Amino acid sequence: MEGRSLTLYCGDTELAQWPTAATRLVRPDHVHLWFTELRAHEEHVDRLLGLLDAEELARAERFRFDHDRHRFIIGHGLLRHVLGQRLDLSPEAIRFARGPHGKPYIAETRLHFNFSDTKDAILIALSEGAELGVDVETMARSVDHMAVGEHYFTSEEVADIRETPEPKRRFLELWTRKEAVLKASGVGIMDDLKVLRVNAPEQTVELAHDEFKRMASDSYHVRTWSLGTDHIISLATSAPPTGVVFLPLNYGA
Repeated sequence: MEGRSLTLYCGDTELAQWPTAATRLVRPDHVHLWFTELRAHEEHVDRLLGLLDAEELARAERFRFDHDRHRFIIGHGLLRHVLGQRLDLSPEAIRFARGPHGKPYIAETRLHFNFSDTKDAILIALSEGAELGVDVETMARSVDHMAVGEHYFTSEEVADIRETPEPKRRFLELWTRKEAVLKASGVGIMDDLKVLRVNAPEQTVELAHDEFKRMASDSYHVRTWSLGTDHIISLATSAPPTGVVFLPLNYGA
């Protein structure tokens, strides 16, 4: 396959703002970012388990440790809950189709969605606008950021991490950007993350990975937020979003 280029537009890291009740009636083409910490839903594990289909139940059973199993159940149960509310469907009735690399979608709807979790939090993105991908990370994550950065990041990104007052936070900002772009494309996993330079306002890169060349948009618009002191979120969309709103995910309230 011939080479092709991809343009990435990356903004500065912003502070996430929770909307007031009066601003929650947003347009369908806005991106809705539903966030919650896992500990808020531990008491609902059994109820959320009842929302999962046979494939999800089988995946949940394969986890060795209870905390990993609970994170999966809570995350995927809440995803069904949010999608059911948006589509006016029973959460148990939702049927997922999957793209070539496993990215789920719901056939015959205009709704784009994506899911991400980390050891202590869950993020769900919805929009009827452009294709999207999201990633959430926690500052509580144990990671050798310089070793990982040297392997996956460009020399400019590594220098950026070294020179910042908070190198771990900067590493996670850039890492979530790369992950969000890959998830927006539907590829999900790619070895050569160095091709995606995400610490410049605008960067055109040449793609070599065949599946990424085939599936990626011509450009991605990437935004990053700090949510409190502990969590970092990135969103990638194939067109500039008309609006982005953060929403708390309150199940059973």
